[in-house]
Amino acid sequence: MQILTRRRAVGVVVALTTAALVAACSAGSGESPGGERTDVVVGLTGEPTNLDFTTTSGSAIPQLLMNNVYEGLVTIDQEGEVQPQLAESWEVNGDRTVYTFTLHEGVQFSDGSPFTADDVVSSIERVQDDWTLSLRSKMDVVRKVRATSDTEVAVTLKHPSNSWLFDMGTSVGAMFPDDLSADLATETVGTGPYTVEEVAPGDHITLAARDDYWGEAPAIQDVTVRYFADANAQANAVRAGDIDMAYNLQAPDLLDGLARDENLQVVDGTSTGEVLLALNNAAPPFDDLRVRQAVMYAIDRKAVLDTAWAGHGELIGSMVPPTDPYYQDLTDAYPHDPDRARELLAEAGVEDLSIAFDVPTRPYAEAVAQVVVSQLKDVGIDAKIVPAEFPAVWLDKVFTEHDYQMSVILHTEARDMLTIFGDPDYYIGYDNPEIATVADEADRGSPDEYVAGMQEVARMIVDDAASDPLFLFPNTVVADVRLGGIAANATTESMDLTGLTWPLD
Repeated sequence: MQILTRRRAVGVVVALTTAALVAACSAGSGESPGGERTDVVVGLTGEPTNLDFTTTSGSAIPQLLMNNVYEGLVTIDQEGEVQPQLAESWEVNGDRTVYTFTLHEGVQFSDGSPFTADDVVSSIERVQDDWTLSLRSKMDVVRKVRATSDTEVAVTLKHPSNSWLFDMGTSVGAMFPDDLSADLATETVGTGPYTVEEVAPGDHITLAARDDYWGEAPAIQDVTVRYFADANAQANAVRAGDIDMAYNLQAPDLLDGLARDENLQVVDGTSTGEVLLALNNAAPPFDDLRVRQAVMYAIDRKAVLDTAWAGHGELIGSMVPPTDPYYQDLTDAYPHDPDRARELLAEAGVEDLSIAFDVPTRPYAEAVAQVVVSQLKDVGIDAKIVPAEFPAVWLDKVFTEHDYQMSVILHTEARDMLTIFGDPDYYIGYDNPEIATVADEADRGSPDEYVAGMQEVARMIVDDAASDPLFLFPNTVVADVRLGGIAANATTESMDLTGLTWPLD
């Protein structure tokens, strides 16, 4: 056995014995001198493959790290509103193209270096120059960024933008040191209240509270995030008291029983996550609009929600959740109409169609896939499920290589409609240049013009049947009844642990 030690600023993969795992992961192992608990054990499914969300796709990394280890100039609160974080305030000039941020003083990164305006400049420029993810496009609107003093930075946009400040509250707005030399896949250097203490692949990641954090110190000093292979194991662990909180529990059939447990609380939160039946628009047969529309008419979304997810969630009809300002109800755009689906398949000359259905090994995806396969079979589409281990296999085959016909995946990023459908090189392969034009005009316009333009974009994507947003995913948290400060709404990718508290004994 090899155990690696390190400063709190750096995350290192370690090998642990079984006995050490039990000691590290047992709920209720930490107390303060006053007797109150200072540790929490959180259960999740979907382990991150590394710690670098600047080059690695998927929500698992920012879910763990944003607000806890990394912070931005602003953050998004539980109501979906922009709030100050590392910036104590900001001003916007008359034509809405220059944002001047005043930074909190006395902020330090976890490696001890001070946080200054130079770090803001380099962090924004790093998104533009070094990030490899499609999310980098959210910084395309920035013309230049410059430090006007150690505690003031001016960001000049190419044009007014209704979306940019909100985007700064997501992972693209994370702040890193100007002289960053760390390997972000294994190391973290943030301004947040926690650092990554250790990573045990296949089991858990431990966060430790910083004693030099610039803001209000969290009540919880040690957080162990345990990763489970499936939701049933996660649910059993919270029921048994092995973990204190099961976050984003994907076991809807177990919720009634868990709610009856007097030792547990069930908190139903909302999210920005859409369960998307993804169709590869760049490959046969879904390069044909009629085939895509046939799938849309073949799917009974309410039946999918009720059967696969016990009715937990919400039908939305587009990749826009109700918490977004430009939400509109498009659930009636493609009513369940098997006869119309068969007519469209006949027009396209693809009756008795057989397709590969790459399904990631996630509870929601596997449950949804069974219902979708049955409904497609009813209209003459034979969808053969191809299991894809998530995240490694699915991310490589479907997301990166685009080697698929149909898949199903939960997109959790906030306001991600343009990320998914505005880039023909994205894995969906949807190519409609008019989208970019309308979206750009909307972003430059007044708030009312922004809403109207983005609603038009959503309708265009739905009319083209680019893919099928099946339902809005709930964010369900099951926790020890005594645990307070739970941030149940997933308004961005972040699982904010900073407010968790235990009652004083």
